[in-house]
Amino acid sequence: NLDSRTSIEVMALLQELDAAGMTIVIVTHENDIAQYASRVIVMKDGGVLQDRQQTQRVARADLDELERASGSASPGPAAPEPQA
Repeated sequence: NLDSRTSIEVMALLQELDAAGMTIVIVTHENDIAQYASRVIVMKDGGVLQDRQQTQRVARADLDELERASGSASPGPAAPEPQA
């Protein structure tokens, strides 16, 4: 399992690949991850329970929001320790 931020970063990358014309298939048990897809197929006991198109959640927007909330664009290198 990935932490939340890394999961969103992976979803952003996959959405970029999708926008470039690649076909992406994600298999997950996580509903929050499925929100990043434009199509969701729910399966149970080997059969299709549901097949739906949806407005996908935009991972890049979620990353931007995380960055605003944390107050920085990315965790840069650590500042040197002050000398006494």
